Amino acid sequence: MGMGTRNVDARLAASIGQLEEPVVPDFQALQDVPKGGVLFALPALLVTGLLKYSENFFKLSKGYYGLDSLLIILAFIALVRVKSIESLRYSAPGEWGKLIGLDRIPEVRTLRSKIKQLTQDEGPQQWSEALCKEWMQSAPEQASTLYIDGHVRVYNGQQTKLPRHHVARQKLCLRATTDYWVNAMDGQPFMVINKAVDPGMIKVIENDILPQLEKRLPTFVNAEELKSDPLLHRFTLVCDRESYSPPFFKRMKAQRVACLTYLEVTH
Repeated sequence: MGMGTRNVDARLAASIGQLEEPVVPDFQALQDVPKGGVLFALPALLVTGLLKYSENFFKLSKGYYGLDSLLIILAFIALVRVKSIESLRYSAPGEWGKLIGLDRIPEVRTLRSKIKQLTQDEGPQQWSEALCKEWMQSAPEQASTLYIDGHVRVYNGQQTKLPRHHVARQKLCLRATTDYWVNAMDGQPFMVINKAVDPGMIKVIENDILPQLEKRLPTFVNAEELKSDPLLHRFTLVCDRESYSPPFFKRMKAQRVACLTYLEVTH
């Protein structure tokens, strides 16, 4: 049944399709748990909505591991900076199990199978949209000014050849994708747009970010106020120098969106 297995009865029932409900995590008092500090992040993950609405957008087949356990596993993997799911083969499954309140984490092939179930339709995108809308509605004073920044995410797999991007922290050109984060000014994340082929910040803002903001942002200024004051804007975008473009500013002004950026001048 795998190294670290203790809950034999439930695993046997799951293997023959007789386990009606996934196993509920049961955390124990332990000492010297590797990477145990990641548990301090669990309350923050729950408050920000890690498990909220998940059952509305994701469905898993019957098995030993439930949806909540799977999402917590993925979050912890990201927090401890595991570069790929494949590298979990070289980790102690029983020690990881202590972090999630189970006897062990799934094998890599099981984890891949469950992730495939979660990502085979539009569930992740719809879940992200629901959380983003709630975050913005719960903090409208923060959502009126949005900070947009692009981050290169290095691709460590071998299944596709992505375009190369300059990775500043490694000073190399590596195969990667680009994530465009939309945050509040205090760093609270609202949404992220991933681009395998990066068309540039301006195009991503106009083609991807603005249409989604139109659907999710609260209404800060009504139509009468906009009509009476030609200089009034609906919300503000704060970007780095990549977004500096007078024609872009003109298009944003026509949509009553203010832009804050800068132009680096060298002599």
